[in-house]
Amino acid sequence: MTAATVHPEAAPKPAKTLTQWEFWGRMLVLPYILVFVVFVVYPVCYGLWLARDPASYAQLADDPIFFRTAINTVVFLLVAVNLKMVIALGLSGFFVQTRWWIKALSLLFILPWAVPSIPTILSVRFMLNPEWGVINSTYFRMTGLDGPNWLNDPTLAMIFAMLMHIWKSLPFWTLILLAGRLAIPTEQYEAASVDGATRWQKFRFITWPSMKGLYFTSTILSLIWTLGDFNSVYLLTGGGPADLTHVLATLGIRYLRLDQIALAMASIVVALPFVLPLVFLMMKRLGK
Repeated sequence: MTAATVHPEAAPKPAKTLTQWEFWGRMLVLPYILVFVVFVVYPVCYGLWLARDPASYAQLADDPIFFRTAINTVVFLLVAVNLKMVIALGLSGFFVQTRWWIKALSLLFILPWAVPSIPTILSVRFMLNPEWGVINSTYFRMTGLDGPNWLNDPTLAMIFAMLMHIWKSLPFWTLILLAGRLAIPTEQYEAASVDGATRWQKFRFITWPSMKGLYFTSTILSLIWTLGDFNSVYLLTGGGPADLTHVLATLGIRYLRLDQIALAMASIVVALPFVLPLVFLMMKRLGK
């Protein structure tokens, strides 16, 4: 064996040491990881463990309130979300104007989204009280007649719950779509005005093609958030009357009150067929 073929023993690689920035970076991330594991991973895993029994889903299917809740959830999503996004799209065209009074009005418009949900919704519930609420009291003074019992009618209660949700979240989505409008170059509108385009033509050929991606992405995200909207229904109607205005986000509370924990967890798990396709579409659009 020649000297050229002799390979000296490879020296061991020195152990990699963390820099000061890497060390403190990991230390600062560690509390977040612990909080995430304790308050997210553990509750989700424990809930799935409680909902593992197939008999819970059979019992859930036998409960007529569950099917009413599923229908309420679909109606709530289709009506409230689409109506909210269409109104937000229209309002974004209004607030994009540069007049001073419109800018001042926008500050008032954002207040429903800025104030806390609980006192706001409870205030609306008090206003709808059939005996001493401000709406029926005003109606009685004007007509001498008793007003309707707003929240004791399932249809009216669901309508008010959807209106509450729309009123509360509308400013946020209006601001999102307003930001999308502001990103469109003004030169396109100026050129369209020179060509004699109407407002509808400007919206059809300039605004909508530029904003439809943002609009659909916002709609999907709003569907996901609305599916988990607990406050708008539970604080306003409590799921009543006769448990006829529950949605999937509030149905679990009904079973918890009846001390049926397995059913409560199962009612949350059955929401996954609603959530997962929306999350998939959301991630697919963001990936593009």
